[in-house]
Amino acid sequence: MMRRFGDAPEPGRQYTLRTGAYAILPMSEGLLLTHQDAPEPEIQLPGGGVDPGESPVQALTREVFEETGWRITRPVRLGAYRRFTFMPEYDIWAEKLCLIYMALPVMQYGDPTEPGHTALWMSVDDAVAELANSGDRDFVMRFASQTPVFQKRG
Repeated sequence: MMRRFGDAPEPGRQYTLRTGAYAILPMSEGLLLTHQDAPEPEIQLPGGGVDPGESPVQALTREVFEETGWRITRPVRLGAYRRFTFMPEYDIWAEKLCLIYMALPVMQYGDPTEPGHTALWMSVDDAVAELANSGDRDFVMRFASQTPVFQKRG
């Protein structure tokens, strides 16, 4: 059974399945993230919905570029989780299937092309404190605990 984060689905409510691909993007001792202005300002893992005809990796590559201006390489799927939420930009209640990848940011080609997004670098500790949803925070914590450069030094 796939792990769920956030609120449980409401009995009787219809949810639309929305598959999305999101990336943990490490470089040096920090992570590349995105700040989304609306509908609520929040820090997120870059990524988003898989469009019809796209593979999750194609969607991940497109979304990371749109939201950060960076190109990525070597995506590796780390896992997945579900969350149930209202998506005001689409006016739907969604069961979000969140596919989480680790990929390497290789070059910034410019500013984000997605309106309302800003690319930012953040330490792992700050990312865990600031990421908007608990599923993303959990994956970042587990990734950092298994990646020597991000482990706490004594």
